[in-house]
Amino acid sequence: MQTTWTPHEKHGELTAKGDLPDTVFAFPKQRKEPMTDAKHVRNAVARFDQVIDVSDGDRALAFANIEKAAKYYDVDLSETSWRDLGAHPQPHRKEAAAKAVETKRERGELKSAAAKGAATRKREREERGG
Repeated sequence: MQTTWTPHEKHGELTAKGDLPDTVFAFPKQRKEPMTDAKHVRNAVARFDQVIDVSDGDRALAFANIEKAAKYYDVDLSETSWRDLGAHPQPHRKEAAAKAVETKRERGELKSAAAKGAATRKREREERGG
């Protein structure tokens, strides 16, 4: 499979996802799962089965792109096929997320979870020098 991924290491605050070239995405046609560093490659692997409305050919290309990016960023990839990552998006994902929010709200954990997320994003921005 011919890959389309090429390294692109522009970091910092992007004005839009459109600032990135198609060649940095695992799914270039859909512009899904950008891979600009090792962390994003691992994220593309973790979210592979969450990408919807793509063909088997799109998944094969995405996996080939992930393999190439993983090699470039020295990310260990134990999977040998896109089928190892899953082919079907998780059903009822939005409903599950809404249920999780409601559970946190009932437990009184919603504000602390939001604060923790905001603190993490702030720390990551500071680490990037932004």
